[in-house]
Amino acid sequence: MAMKKKMIRYILLFIILLVAFLAYSLLKVRSTPSVSVKRRDTTLIGDTRKLHKHVKHLSVDIGSRSVYEYDKIEATREYIVSCLEAFGYDPSFQIYTYSGRKYSNVIASIRGAKLPDESVIIGAHYDTVYGTPGADDNASAVATLLEIARALKGFTPDRTLNLIFFVIEEPPVFRSEHMGSYVYAKEAKARNENIKSMISLEMLGYYSNEKDGQTFPFPMMSLIYPSTPNFIAVVGNLSSRNLVRKIKNSLRTGSRIPVETLTAFSFVPGVDFSDHRSFWKMGYPAVMITDTAFYRNPNYHTETDTIDTLDFDNMSDLLRGLTQGAKDLTDSSLP
Repeated sequence: MAMKKKMIRYILLFIILLVAFLAYSLLKVRSTPSVSVKRRDTTLIGDTRKLHKHVKHLSVDIGSRSVYEYDKIEATREYIVSCLEAFGYDPSFQIYTYSGRKYSNVIASIRGAKLPDESVIIGAHYDTVYGTPGADDNASAVATLLEIARALKGFTPDRTLNLIFFVIEEPPVFRSEHMGSYVYAKEAKARNENIKSMISLEMLGYYSNEKDGQTFPFPMMSLIYPSTPNFIAVVGNLSSRNLVRKIKNSLRTGSRIPVETLTAFSFVPGVDFSDHRSFWKMGYPAVMITDTAFYRNPNYHTETDTIDTLDFDNMSDLLRGLTQGAKDLTDSSLP
């Protein structure tokens, strides 16, 4: 009995230390001065200009896009649809009801030529936390997904490629069955959709060359991963480890941005904090691609999550890598 009590005390001490470390990491990020990328629109060219235009419309012209602001959610949906139609897509909608109102996932689909019944999904949520501009969270990902759609118009994949703009992900629906991604994943499972891989784009625009600006969920991770927050992360669970590897290879082939990977259990704080979790719940392989959110960005879920904090050069570079990833994952000749 004494040995059992001693073991319980050690376990509790370990948990307390982990919580203390996590709290320290988050407070450290919050107290770090935010990066401000000062540049004039005239310095933006090519993909950077296109990405900037989308983020500006979403985070400045529309602004906060939360579940409590239905008109803003609808305005965002309309903007996404208008862009997709301008690119030549005929988007479809998955409509469901939450709290007495109708919400829509927006889907741009490119049918596979050889294996149309096998699908690859790249998705991003288009809502924000109430009162936040949401430039990084998650206009950066929506803008990137729109430009992936533009880049792949006319592309003929072997597998069907679905680019999905999920309607709500943030609180109060976070980690619930009311998330747009959960609704999609659940219905996909019910109809036996053969999803080979799902990529969740979650905060893609915040980078810094400040040493020790990157924090981690556990002690000692800084011995393995860079302390300078200038990389993009690919995060998956153990069942998705092969997908993590494939995406890493595609990103390194198609872009110059440093890539780090983490394959871990879901109890690691932050590992399942986005739409990929919904697909894990249904047994599909899925990964999150992220700038690591609150482990790096002091503006996370605040009114300072503004467009001037985003690095559009890195976003543009990442866009090329993600476009390569979409091609690789839909190519049936690749292992």
